[in-house]
Amino acid sequence: MEKNFSLWKKQRLNKVDVSKKGSVDADIQHVVHLLNSCDRFFTTSSCSGRIVLIDGASDCREVQKQDCVWLYVSHQPCCFQDLKSSLEKSNGDALMKFEPFVLHVQCRTLQDAQLMHSVAVNSGFRNSGLSVSKTGKIISAVRSTHGLEVPLSHEGKLLVDEDYIHFLVKVANQKMEENLRRIQRFYQRLRSALQSSEVRNAEDTEVRDVEDQDGEDTEVRDVEDQDGEDTEVRDVEDQDGEDTEVRDVEDTEVRDVEDQDAEDTEDMHREDKPLK
Repeated sequence: MEKNFSLWKKQRLNKVDVSKKGSVDADIQHVVHLLNSCDRFFTTSSCSGRIVLIDGASDCREVQKQDCVWLYVSHQPCCFQDLKSSLEKSNGDALMKFEPFVLHVQCRTLQDAQLMHSVAVNSGFRNSGLSVSKTGKIISAVRSTHGLEVPLSHEGKLLVDEDYIHFLVKVANQKMEENLRRIQRFYQRLRSALQSSEVRNAEDTEVRDVEDQDGEDTEVRDVEDQDGEDTEVRDVEDQDGEDTEVRDVEDTEVRDVEDQDAEDTEDMHREDKPLK
């Protein structure tokens, strides 16, 4: 799995950006760089948030972006005049939307994905989630429900007055500003979490090294203790051997003395016997 992740990351980062914009949005470049510079993550798709005006066919029950005409797109707060002039180009059902920040990140491990999810939720992106594919790809989706979607025209005919459009522009811009604050909060907390995680990993590695060294030291002491015990046993055995040898010598000397005494006694008996 480790090898697959490294391969997937290399392939993704070398892949051409096929989005309409063709590059990472300016307001999240620091977030994307932070993640892609870490060996535990890489981004697969992202959007800093945008205000869009799309025009769909009037006979469609649902608006599908791929089948729509994009009348207006901005990743920054919009102005009334730009939106109004774009709306005048509508021939179908025009829809104004604010889409908040969204980010998809592939993670090396489930633990990494859980860290990402925790940071996202605590930063205000409460609609975030995790998914694991059959091939083992672990994806963390950072997203929120901080959106806006309002129909403005039907069959090319405007449904609202200019005052309402002014109001919608104000609401959309407020949401964009809040969205940017959440992005910055997410970045700061993510950076802090990654630094803390790296410190913990370093401490865990150090602890494992100490435990391994303690294990080696214990093994050495056990060997030394065993050698000491073996030496002590040999010393005892050698001492026992020496003691046995001494006893053998003493026993031999005693037997020699006893034999000599027996010979002397026999000689005396022969001397005491009277001559006939």
